[in-house]
Amino acid sequence: MMKFVLIAIVFFFCKFTFAQEVTFSEDRFYELIFNNHPLSKQANLQVLFGENSVLKARGGFDPKLYGRLDQKYYNSSQYYDMLNAGLKVPTWFGVELKTGFESNRGAYLNPQNNTPANGLWYGGISMNLGQGLIIDNRRAELFKAKIYAESTFFEKELQLNELLYESGYSYWHWFLSYHSEQTLIEAYTLALDRFNAVKIIAELGDRPSIDTVEAIIQLQNRESMLLQYKAERTVSMYNLNSFLWDENAFPLELDSLTIPINLDSISPSPYWFSTEEEIDSAIQNHPYLQITNFKIKSLEVDKRLKREMLKPTLDLQYNLINEPINSNPITDLSLNNYKWGVTFEMPIFLRKERGDLQLANLKIQEQQYENDNKKAYIEFKIRSSITEMNNALRQVEIFQKNVKDSEKLLSAERKMFEIGESSLFLINARETAYIQSKLKLIESIVKSQQSYLSLQYALANLV
Repeated sequence: MMKFVLIAIVFFFCKFTFAQEVTFSEDRFYELIFNNHPLSKQANLQVLFGENSVLKARGGFDPKLYGRLDQKYYNSSQYYDMLNAGLKVPTWFGVELKTGFESNRGAYLNPQNNTPANGLWYGGISMNLGQGLIIDNRRAELFKAKIYAESTFFEKELQLNELLYESGYSYWHWFLSYHSEQTLIEAYTLALDRFNAVKIIAELGDRPSIDTVEAIIQLQNRESMLLQYKAERTVSMYNLNSFLWDENAFPLELDSLTIPINLDSISPSPYWFSTEEEIDSAIQNHPYLQITNFKIKSLEVDKRLKREMLKPTLDLQYNLINEPINSNPITDLSLNNYKWGVTFEMPIFLRKERGDLQLANLKIQEQQYENDNKKAYIEFKIRSSITEMNNALRQVEIFQKNVKDSEKLLSAERKMFEIGESSLFLINARETAYIQSKLKLIESIVKSQQSYLSLQYALANLV
């Protein structure tokens, strides 16, 4: 028997210990989202996209080995055996260095392809003196890749800002439904206790029996409201769960003992900019405008490239050639042994090139108009968010006073009821007014927090 009692005591102690409510703060919520949410991890990939785009563009300047072997045999004769292999080294200034080895032989070889018995070594340069001298496709791609890499930091910020904004709204909706439910639980408990008390007093004949009808109606009304808030809290918790993941990308779920921060722990304060210059600075440095500015820079690179296409193609190639002696390519090297060539080409009307340049100008104009429009919209969102938040804070002050005044009236009405100078109807009316004012206060506090969230979102400052 003693053993059973000890087990029961331990069980009761454990149940009491582990059934404690756990507060889930907004900061902890954001920390989990920032570290574990799939969209947060996806946003972090943006920077990697940028870095690898630069790596890819730099590949246009990688040295390249090349080689070609052509052979032809027919009727037991070797028509030709042609080998050409070497190394090309592109440079930033449009000059390409080249070195290689050529060895050709065969019974029916074109005479111009004849090489000495040891083959022929060559080394030289090729360069664009016209089109491609200032900028070419390789340099343009690298320019744009670097611009894109810079913009990915702001793209990451915008994606995280969007995620934290949506999740923050869900947190405060959960906060609203939880504390509203707690208020209704308190109201329902009061109504239930009053009904039981009135029922006993009526049975003793000290109160009219009609008071029990008034009490049961009030109890039923509050039970109905309580069921509604319970459902809202459950739905809001499901919504909140959709944002929660662990470090291994498994979804998390809050249990029924997890609660939001306490109502009294929130002390909203106004938010403002001290000068117009601060607002202008916040707008100019907004990540979205930074991204559109980077787009304009990228389009300007395209414009430079299209302007370069108006020039004629003038490619110059020059190679020193020499027969390697004892595998040494510079033995008996002479400047009189060389091979060179020049290529010239230019469209007469340049209609394609002029059209491409005009299209590039139009795209820049289009992006600038979008930038101006977005700038005006961002300014509107920031200023309206500041107004809404400060208005919400004013409402919090009003409802805080309203709750205190309603509580005073309720307390006074209860004292009058106890001495028989009031009615159950007036008690219920005062209590209902007090409950409604408390619900309005909770709603106004949530509105102030969500308006602050909207302001930070408009500033792209949630990250």
